[in-house]
Amino acid sequence: MENKKEQKISVLFMFYSVLFCVCLITANVLETKQISFGPANMTAGLIVFPVSYIINDVVCEVWGYGRTRLLIWLGFAMNFLFVLFGAIADWIPGASYWDGQEGFHQIFGLAPRIAGASFLAFICGSFMNAYVMSRMKLSSAGKNFSYRAVLSTVFGELTDSIIFFPLALGGVIPWEEMPSLVITQVTLKTLYEILVLPVTIRVVAFTKKHDHEDVFDKDVAYNIFKVKEL
Repeated sequence: MENKKEQKISVLFMFYSVLFCVCLITANVLETKQISFGPANMTAGLIVFPVSYIINDVVCEVWGYGRTRLLIWLGFAMNFLFVLFGAIADWIPGASYWDGQEGFHQIFGLAPRIAGASFLAFICGSFMNAYVMSRMKLSSAGKNFSYRAVLSTVFGELTDSIIFFPLALGGVIPWEEMPSLVITQVTLKTLYEILVLPVTIRVVAFTKKHDHEDVFDKDVAYNIFKVKEL
């Protein structure tokens, strides 16, 4: 019975997991729209995608790398299912009276190249974010959460962007434009993290108090495939 209590998943962790998956799936849909803020062009996915990194930070700070590893793979699986079902629905011929195929295809007809680049970038960026967060918490003895949250996001988003843009858009957009595109994305997403940092700090404090958890990853294995090790 004692083992079962130790492995019990909290209601808050389940809530963050659901929110994490919803944000990833929503970002997939919003990525189909291009938006502009002044001279900067980006996709509408910027509205929600950074939230996944914020949740990543909260889970890693409270429950440690093991739970975060589970969260990332869960998000990956749910996102994959969404893309797969969308691709199947896009592939099935529409009814003769239906004239929405073009718009449907723009949203759900994700090219295999872009889908593959997106999945790989997400896995690498998310685990980089969690690793930096975990190691910095140990080295700082749990202090300076704000610094850790921002710096882990920089590393995570940089890893994500460096992988995604060349794989997804290499040869589509000029290679000389690639560095500025990566830097713009990382900068905007990091600014997003900084702007909502006061909320993140309060969420972390509330979660620690509610669940009486504040894990330090002293003996954790950072192998990303050891999902069963919580």
